[in-house]
Amino acid sequence: MRPEAFIASKIFSLSPDKVSTLVMRITLLSVTIGVAVMLISLAIVIGFKNQIRDKVIGFVAPIQIESLDHNESLQQSAISIDSVLISSILQIDGVKSIQAVAEKAGIIKTEDQIQGVVLKGVEAAYNWSYFQSKIIDGRLPDLQNDERSLEVLISKSLSDKLMLKIGDPLRMWFVSGNEKARGRKFVVSGIYETGLVEFDDRYVFGDLNQIRRLNNWNPNEAGSLEVLLHQNESATAINESVYFSLPVNLTSYTAISSYPHIFDWLNLQDMNVIIIITLMVMVSGITVVSLLLMMVIERTSMIGILKALGASNAMIRRLFLIHSVKLLMYGLLAGNFLGIGFAIFQQQTGFFKLPAESYYLSTVPIDLQLSSVLLVNLGAGMIWFLMLLIPSFIINGIKPASAIKFS
Repeated sequence: MRPEAFIASKIFSLSPDKVSTLVMRITLLSVTIGVAVMLISLAIVIGFKNQIRDKVIGFVAPIQIESLDHNESLQQSAISIDSVLISSILQIDGVKSIQAVAEKAGIIKTEDQIQGVVLKGVEAAYNWSYFQSKIIDGRLPDLQNDERSLEVLISKSLSDKLMLKIGDPLRMWFVSGNEKARGRKFVVSGIYETGLVEFDDRYVFGDLNQIRRLNNWNPNEAGSLEVLLHQNESATAINESVYFSLPVNLTSYTAISSYPHIFDWLNLQDMNVIIIITLMVMVSGITVVSLLLMMVIERTSMIGILKALGASNAMIRRLFLIHSVKLLMYGLLAGNFLGIGFAIFQQQTGFFKLPAESYYLSTVPIDLQLSSVLLVNLGAGMIWFLMLLIPSFIINGIKPASAIKFS
């Protein structure tokens, strides 16, 4: 054992008679709470952003391809599903699959209720992986490529508003241009709930062939193509490659550009986390610095004696730093235990709730990653250690004769 570590283990104690004992306990509590709050904040924001992003992409896909003349209306222009075009897009790195869809605005009318919706027509090969976990009653629509299905999937919010349940008939009316209103009778096969109110109140999922018939399209035409990506791929980067592979009459855009207000709102959450982490690091750091100053003041006579015995300033500084860093390590361990424990508890129980109409989620989301834990521990620990170096140089100015004389 090095002399500094040996001396530190002998002279620093938690005696109730010392003021530094109370400061040590406050410092330990401050570091513990600071680390826990930083970990929890990161876990909540990352979980919140990931869940909202997954919800939006679950409805509209990361990249969409439409006719160049598309506008803000829900009356889409038909695009041809060309095998050469599909093949060229699938060859782009990061692209997983492509699916044909179409949207058409309509009105659902019951005996005493009326509701404007969007019928999203999908094919039999549509990727339902996101919605399979969101079905709360019934099942997904049974779709076939060669015939029109009458089954539709509606949200729980629409089911509650229109008082519809599984197996009930659903009458939907459509108007295109100067044509007369055209009605279609569907059957509710399933009810889903994502918590993304903006989309749940809007979308009804049905058969693409129904929209083709309503719009007088050919079997190889659709309103848009949705491009699905492999996990962790950047939609913005891949969209650039997709865009330049398209013919002049088509264009592509990402879900981020389609719903910028949602993603801009999510990006604002990063600033909240930065502010919280900065405050926690500064408050805990000031407490740690105060502890070191208090220990130096209480042991001024000891410092004078050690200097008189030949101890260097560097050795004495290391003596105090060893004890302070040891206290920091205890605080880091306790903070990790508290923060990770809360994250696991919330993931398993969903105990803390949120109003879905305001936050799009019913429970506080948690996504605690190893990189976040390492970043908090290494970053905060390094900053606190550097803050400790500044007051440690006060030891250099203590004169042995004066310190021993006035002890």
